[in-house]
Amino acid sequence: MNFNSKNPFLNSKRFSSNAEPRTEVHQAQIIDYNQEMTVSGTINKTAILFLILCGAAMVTWWMTFNGINPMLPTIGGAIIGFILVLVSSFKPQLSPYLAPGYALFEGLFIGGISAIFELKFPGIVINAVGATLVTFLVCLGLYKFRIVKVTEQFKSVVVAATLAIATYYLISWVVSMFSSWTPVHYGNSMMSIGISVFVIIIAALNLFLDFDLIEKGAREKMPKFMEWYGAMGLMITLVWLYIEFLRLLSKLSSKD
Repeated sequence: MNFNSKNPFLNSKRFSSNAEPRTEVHQAQIIDYNQEMTVSGTINKTAILFLILCGAAMVTWWMTFNGINPMLPTIGGAIIGFILVLVSSFKPQLSPYLAPGYALFEGLFIGGISAIFELKFPGIVINAVGATLVTFLVCLGLYKFRIVKVTEQFKSVVVAATLAIATYYLISWVVSMFSSWTPVHYGNSMMSIGISVFVIIIAALNLFLDFDLIEKGAREKMPKFMEWYGAMGLMITLVWLYIEFLRLLSKLSSKD
């Protein structure tokens, strides 16, 4: 079966390459189903990662509102979290160890960046959290009841848009560092707001791909460690979605 990835982390090639070969099983052989990936197991591990992330986020949040500079753990958390994602993408079998580490360090980043936005725009964090949660639940419902079907064409469009966004962000960041050019997605212009809305839509569409890949991974009886890998991929999409909501809401608030 061909799993064409669309989440930058939940690469289908990783799922395919970690599938255990299906061989003819003798009737007397005992099969340990506890060693196979399941949807419920992935959900449980996603919940664990979410709790770790929230706990870590409270640290840098507390630091910010108690007069302690949170920039070191915030920036350090972002860098280390990114490194752990890269390592896990090449070594999925290490996901049971790397995924909790990612949640921990990414939590430090999320807490710090959230506190910075909250200081400037009071109430923005709870709105961003609510928007992210509602988007997740709506996408989950649409996928569960097959209102939105993840076809190959759907996957191709989402991956192309995701790669385009990542390329644009990277180029904009590099150019702005070495010139006075201001990227169009900065500020609170209608163009900038429109770009943020588009990015949020693409991030939300990536959730469908995460759901589909996790479901297919369980159906194909992937190794147990792929539950951590799948949970980590889903968390990456949720973090991306949350940050984009923060950016959009900050732009809207600054227009008032």
